[in-house]
Amino acid sequence: MKTTNIKKRKTEWQLQEAKAMFSEVIQSAALKPQIITVRGKKTAVIISYEEYQQLSGPKQNLFNFIRNSPLYGIELELPQRIPEESRELNL
Repeated sequence: MKTTNIKKRKTEWQLQEAKAMFSEVIQSAALKPQIITVRGKKTAVIISYEEYQQLSGPKQNLFNFIRNSPLYGIELELPQRIPEESRELNL
C-alpha cells in the first residue's frame, strides 16, 4: 500500500492561532480562503490576491452581461398569452 504524505491544510483559525501561525495562514490562503474566528464567531476571511482581483474587478452592466452570454441570440419560443377580460374601475 502506498501512503501519501499530503498534509491536510486547515481552513479555519482562532485569532490568536492565526497570529502565531501567520505565515502558514498566508500560504494556505493561496490555495483556499482562510476563515478567522474571534470568540468562536467567524469574523474575517483571508483570500489569495488572484481571488481578490476577481472579486474586485470591474463589474459589467446587465446589458453587457447579456450581450456576452453564450445564450445571446437564441430565439425563445414563448407561449401565446391569453387575453384578459377588461374590468371596470370606480374612480
